[in-house]
Amino acid sequence: MKEEEWKERKVVIVGAGAVGSTFAYALAQSGLADKIVLIDQNRKLAEGQVLDLSHGLPFVPTVQIRSGNVKDYTDAQAIVITAGAKQKPGESRLNLLMRNAAIMEDIVDTIVGQNSPAVIVVVSNPVDILTYIAQKRSGWPRSHVIGSGTVLDSSRFRYLLSQHCGVDIHNVHAYLLGEHGDSEFAAWSLTNIAGMPLDKYCPICNKCNDWRREQNKIVNAVRESAYHIIDYKGATYYAIGLALVRIVGAILRNQRSVLTVSTILDGEYGLKDVCLSVPSIVGQKGIELIVEGGLSSEELNALSQSASVLKSAIAELQKSNNTVTQRKI
Repeated sequence: MKEEEWKERKVVIVGAGAVGSTFAYALAQSGLADKIVLIDQNRKLAEGQVLDLSHGLPFVPTVQIRSGNVKDYTDAQAIVITAGAKQKPGESRLNLLMRNAAIMEDIVDTIVGQNSPAVIVVVSNPVDILTYIAQKRSGWPRSHVIGSGTVLDSSRFRYLLSQHCGVDIHNVHAYLLGEHGDSEFAAWSLTNIAGMPLDKYCPICNKCNDWRREQNKIVNAVRESAYHIIDYKGATYYAIGLALVRIVGAILRNQRSVLTVSTILDGEYGLKDVCLSVPSIVGQKGIELIVEGGLSSEELNALSQSASVLKSAIAELQKSNNTVTQRKI
């Protein structure tokens, strides 16, 4: 029997700022990747981050870390895009979105030009819109272009539930779905502790008198988390770095993990041509299956409303800049 050719697990990170470098730091400690490559327009920034990370190599599992260039896309298994423009003083949200859309299209064109076999993971915000742009621009199967979506939001949700209920976070299963933004919503019908739906667990928990009120408080706290962190310290990067390790680990190890990554729907949940987060099985080839069903009528309506918000943003972007185009062959 012929032995299969060994392939190194190579991850390319596009953008060496706070999120990209923190992800590289967490990924190095995980032992999931054999090679981590950082690419940034600011070459010195990438090289500085690599030098700093490399000095810690004696303390982590064996891994190669270096700065790179577009040729590194050719044999990567995962390409994680964290690059994006920052909002200028007085700049409108639409103008910022237009600039980030142009950046995303340029990066995707280069990746496709290198005949990369990788799964693209978009992290740059607004992640749902930029994931939509990346998929349309690449022309790749939707399974191969995914966004970090509400994986972090769902983690925040699980944390707050675990704190409220006094239960180990690993025994709390819960999802935030829809837009990674203000229209996201909690899928309470899919939430359980120790395999028990919350409406059955709460009577034995006896932690609160008005669970409906507590539900609203928890969801609002999740939505406001990023605003508080940015207000306190300027940016979020630790938790998203760890969330990306979880997503990329599922790809590198073909774990077939259920994660709320962002993907373009094609009829699932009654929605088409919009990119948002729903439970999906993630493996070596990206999204293998979208897990459909189980949502209440109220939650389906919330998902539809979230989709409308994102479709309006895409329409506004197309009208203003004629973007979200297919790649020119």
